[in-house]
Order: sequence, then structure tokens, then C-alpha cells
Amino acid sequence: MIWEGRHHRWVFPRPALLMGVVNVTPDSFFDGGRHFDSASAIAHGEALAAEGAEILDVGGESTRPGARPVGEEEERRRVLPVIEALAQRRGVAVSVDTRKPGVARAALAAGAVIVNDVAANREDPALWQVVAEAGAAYVCMHMQGSPETMQSEPVYRDVVAEVHDFFAERLQRLAAAGVRSGQVALDVGIGFGKTVDHNSALLAALESFRSFQRPLVLGVSRKSFIGKLLGVEVQDRLPASVACAAWAVAHGVEVIRTHDVAATRQAVRLIEALRARPDAGC
Repeated sequence: MIWEGRHHRWVFPRPALLMGVVNVTPDSFFDGGRHFDSASAIAHGEALAAEGAEILDVGGESTRPGARPVGEEEERRRVLPVIEALAQRRGVAVSVDTRKPGVARAALAAGAVIVNDVAANREDPALWQVVAEAGAAYVCMHMQGSPETMQSEPVYRDVVAEVHDFFAERLQRLAAAGVRSGQVALDVGIGFGKTVDHNSALLAALESFRSFQRPLVLGVSRKSFIGKLLGVEVQDRLPASVACAAWAVAHGVEVIRTHDVAATRQAVRLIEALRARPDAGC
């Protein structure tokens, strides 16, 4: 299985890719404001790469529950200098975390190779056309609603089946927009329009999404469902975040999006070493 975008190409099976989070925002749920200026964000991205991140996911608009949208000009102002600088680092691919076609186009021109799209539930194909024209890699994430509304009583008949149906329909829509299957990875969208039970059901069913024969991306790092399930605050969620990442890799997930690259890398590499043994039971 291949995932490719522009001059980057990843061939699976291979060790899980670690996608380090670079939030250039004042209001993201975990690290909002820590790296809001360009110099700090660039230094943070460099540090994540040194810890083992092969992808740096740069975002200029918080998508935490209830977050208010950011204007396109402001989002570009936040992310473009960071993308331009980090794209110069050898051995690292830069991803832009955006919902806006204009921001995606500018970010790709600045050196990004992946568009990480939390709003793949849209009907307007404009962003997909940007991805197709640039030949970029694309993360198609499931979300019910929008960041502003997604946690207002999300309801599903069968969350696993509905996310399956969403991916099947989106892959058809993406192909119609000119995005090749090899450009696409899938993300079930933990915490995006889901209750604790919905998130738990999706984590338990990760292997079922391998039927699409596309790489799976998972972002669970420090998320609120961990706090609700275990009664811990965001600063104390590292152990459970690492446990979720290890579980995901053990069940076939290829890309882990994380704030904590070094700790996550240790855990997933250990799981991979155990799975590679000829006497492994999984």
C-alpha cells in the first residue's frame, strides 16, 4: 500500500509514521498560545522532528469543540512562515491542518505536501480540487457537524457502520474530483462529533477500516474523551494517550498524530518489535 503526495512517497508495511502537532494558535485545547509566534512554532517543529516525527502538522485554526473560525488571511499569516521554514528540513514532510481551499493552496505553494482536512464532510469540492491539482497527499477525516457544534449531543445509530459508509462515499467523491486513491489516508476523527462511547467503539473497531486498503491516521493525543473516561486533566493524559497510540499500531494504524513524539515513538516501536517476532500472537 502506498501513500503519496508531491515528492513524498510512503510504502506500507513500514514502521508507523509519527505526525507531530505544531499549533500556531492562541486557543488550541492543549498547547494553545505556547507556540503562537512563528519563531517558537518553528523551533517546536524542529524539536518534534529531532524526537522522531516524520510529518509535522502545522495548524493555524483551533478545531477544539466550540472553537470559533479564523479568517483566511489570519490563518495564512500564522502558518505560512512556519511551513516555509520547516519544509526546508530534510527527511520531514510538512502537513497543513486546514479547512480552507485558499489556505491549502498557499500552504502547498510554501512547501507543504499533505492537507489534513477535518472538514472532509463538506459538499463543496473546492479543497479537493486544490489537492488534485497539486498532487498532494490528503487526510480524509470523519466529523459530525463542525468544530463549533460537533459536541452538541452527537447521535449515531451505529457509529462504526456510519463512519464506514462515510469513507466509502468520500472516496468516490474524491475520485470524481481528481484525487487519486494513493493520495488518500483515512482518519475516524476521534473526538470530532462523538461521545466517549462512540470514540471507544471506533478504537475497538480500528481493524475493520483496513478493508479500504488506505493508510489509517489516528489522533488521540491528550483528547477530552480520555479525561472523561479516566477523570484526568489534559496535562495528565500522556500515559493514556500513549496507550491509545500503542493500541492503534497493534491494530494496524499507519500514522499517529501526537503532541508527544518521543514518548509515543518509544511505545509504538516496542509494539512493532513485538509484532515482528515469528512467535507473536497478533
